[in-house]
Amino acid sequence: MKILIVSATHIELKPLLEIADKVCRIDDKLSIYSLQGIEFDLLCTGVGMVATSFHMGRVLALNSYSKVINVGIAGAFDKDIPLGTVVEVVEDQFPEMGADDGEHFLSLLDLDLIEADDFPFQSGVLNNEQSLWNLPYLKVKAITVNTAHGSENRISKTEKRFVPQVESMEGAAFFYACKSAKVPSIQIRSISNYVERRNRASWNIPLAIKNLNAEILNLL
Repeated sequence: MKILIVSATHIELKPLLEIADKVCRIDDKLSIYSLQGIEFDLLCTGVGMVATSFHMGRVLALNSYSKVINVGIAGAFDKDIPLGTVVEVVEDQFPEMGADDGEHFLSLLDLDLIEADDFPFQSGVLNNEQSLWNLPYLKVKAITVNTAHGSENRISKTEKRFVPQVESMEGAAFFYACKSAKVPSIQIRSISNYVERRNRASWNIPLAIKNLNAEILNLL
């Protein structure tokens, strides 16, 4: 069983990498690690959808994996989710893909550029309800963005249109790549901040990273 862990940055996996042994470096993005006799590949793609899409496609074309795990921190729209909570994303989408028509937004579906169930989409979203593991985490709906929300007006419009619980900058690209390659995948995120007017003083990235890495150890 060969496992691939995918993260945008090494910082999000610092606690894990401090105790794992690097077996070898395949290239500047992909390395093999070992922890307590378990080997896994680690792909640090860089931040954002473009980097994630390219490096996921490249690595999945050259390697076979039984499971692929996307891990990282995320912002929560849902303020009932405590900071540091580890969640499983079971639905993700690209909310910015489309066109503005005055004050109205037209999605790719509205523009007839895709059909609702064009593979790998289901009803216009990337659904990842699966039984790969019997995971205990809160299951959430996410959006993947190029620009993290920090404007009250934009946040309000996004919540009305999509009713997301969390956001990241890579998740939907990860799902798109795995579903296109037909590789079983999961997306695990730890909440570092709430989606609001940018206020780093209210964030808790260290707690999110600590809790995330503890759960990665359990998954391995």
